[in-house]
Amino acid sequence: MQNIPEIENLIKLISKLPGLGPKSAKRIILKMINNRQEILKPLAQNLSEVFKNVERCKICGMLKPSKINCDYNNCIIVSKKYNKICVVENISDQWAIESSSIFQGYFHILGGTLSSNNNNNREDLLINSLIERIKKDNIDEIILATSATVEGQTTAFYIQDSLKNTNVKVSKLAQGLPVGGEIENLDDGTLISAFKNRKDLS
Repeated sequence: MQNIPEIENLIKLISKLPGLGPKSAKRIILKMINNRQEILKPLAQNLSEVFKNVERCKICGMLKPSKINCDYNNCIIVSKKYNKICVVENISDQWAIESSSIFQGYFHILGGTLSSNNNNNREDLLINSLIERIKKDNIDEIILATSATVEGQTTAFYIQDSLKNTNVKVSKLAQGLPVGGEIENLDDGTLISAFKNRKDLS
């Protein structure tokens, strides 16, 4: 890339995206540069708009317009009344479950997992806000839809322990969820099986 600093920095940034490495990043960048007006300019403008105007809700973890201020009485997700919350690690997991149409209820996006290898803690993962949502919204069941990785299972166990004094039913996805599997990579049939056969942990 002729040692152009801006290009080198862009390669490093794009290489951090899921499923992409330096070679893929270079191909993407060349495509954008060769289509400056059709791709590069509108992409740069749109990324700037997303950065300024979209953020994560501190109550439920979902994406929301920055101009909307959420609290427990005015959260962006409260458009319908449900009695279940599905707890997932990431927004991509939420999207995968929504596309299967198997779950009708609220979502709670943790934004990661508990692990000795990262800095995520109870506040980062919105676990305290999950407990508050259970109380405020009269939730009957929490469905733990964390991945079958060690970190996902550790996080699920921690949440289960944190909810022991709430009197809410806690269940976890069961059959069809392979060991080490991540929610966002599962097909609809596998997700449907996992939801229908979830285990009661209460």
